[in-house]
Amino acid sequence: MAHVSAPSYDSVCSALSLTCRAPSVHNCQPWRWLLAERSLQLFLDLSRLPEELDPAGRAQVISCGAALNYVRVAFAALGWRALVHRLPNPAQPGHLASIQFSPRDHVSPEMVALAGVAGQRRTARCSFRAEPVPPELLTALRAAAETEHGVLVRAAEHRSLLVDALRRAGQYRETPEYQKAIADLDDPEPAVPVLTDEAVLAVLATRGDRVDSWLAVGEALSAVLLAAAREGLVTCPLNQLGEVAEERERVRAAVLGGAGHPQLVLRLGWPASDEPLPMMPRRVLADSMELLPPRR
Repeated sequence: MAHVSAPSYDSVCSALSLTCRAPSVHNCQPWRWLLAERSLQLFLDLSRLPEELDPAGRAQVISCGAALNYVRVAFAALGWRALVHRLPNPAQPGHLASIQFSPRDHVSPEMVALAGVAGQRRTARCSFRAEPVPPELLTALRAAAETEHGVLVRAAEHRSLLVDALRRAGQYRETPEYQKAIADLDDPEPAVPVLTDEAVLAVLATRGDRVDSWLAVGEALSAVLLAAAREGLVTCPLNQLGEVAEERERVRAAVLGGAGHPQLVLRLGWPASDEPLPMMPRRVLADSMELLPPRR
């Protein structure tokens, strides 16, 4: 990338290598990056997940939104501001973002630290320690979601209903059709997660429920996960609600009061052990990045 206001090829590869660590449903990593002389393009790669698991593409777009937030953090840590144009081509719904760059005056130590957190963050599917999360931390996580146009709502008084909705939605994952579809995945998520510990359960929601909202909630998800990891919390995103419209509507009515659309649920809490969480396999960067030839 020869333009003076664009990072070098090595910098782009460094940023995208970090982005490979972004969370995604069933670890499917459904993003595809096209690198041009002066821009970086993000596309949805629907071939990464069987259609039976995500017929509308909701979960995969959310996953791409998380990758988009990761790439913004990565470039900021390298001294670049990522100027993102979301859904730049309405005629091409799989084209999720076009990114251009401008140099930052200085590299923020906070963004460097956040990039370090992004490289180490893990999803914790185990039980969490029975220790409350301080209200000020939950307030900070809500603020992180709002920065990315998401809404994080703790389901304290509606916890039993939310647990029931997740269990009911999990029954869909136990069907033979679903089980057959996930058989060959690297990291199939369980039908029903741990729901009996003291973890905080919070609904991550958006005001709308279209592709732009799904992309935004993915960015908000990443922002919340990184903010939580920076404070030593462990997290586990739960996608079951996104797969069963009836349960999603129950949660919308009860937890959100009919305002907004629940996209997923987060388990938040403290690690039960000092043992490091396992690192899930990731695609090599070459599998998800293509270098476009320069324009003549």
